[in-house]
Amino acid sequence: MPSVQAIQPAAGAPVEQSAPEHELAVLLVEALNLEVAPAQIDPSAPLYGEGLGLDSIDILEVALEVSRRYGFQLRSDDENNQLIFQSLRSLAAHVARHRTL
Repeated sequence: MPSVQAIQPAAGAPVEQSAPEHELAVLLVEALNLEVAPAQIDPSAPLYGEGLGLDSIDILEVALEVSRRYGFQLRSDDENNQLIFQSLRSLAAHVARHRTL
């Protein structure tokens, strides 16, 4: 389950997400069966470790779903993965630059 820091502090209140961020938040919730509403994921909170609390297996699942949905590969050996998966916002920006579908 995601940690408290990645979720909007006001009980159930949505956070400010762009349309691409929200689309990826839905992908995260569905792919990982998270027990949080997509609109509650803070787009600037870390995805890995602190923040949303994802682990390396979760990140791999997200990478596979992004590849399927957006038509480009996120490779495990990419030296930029730490930056790409830093937050929902950074992942959305990367997807926007590379999507083919």
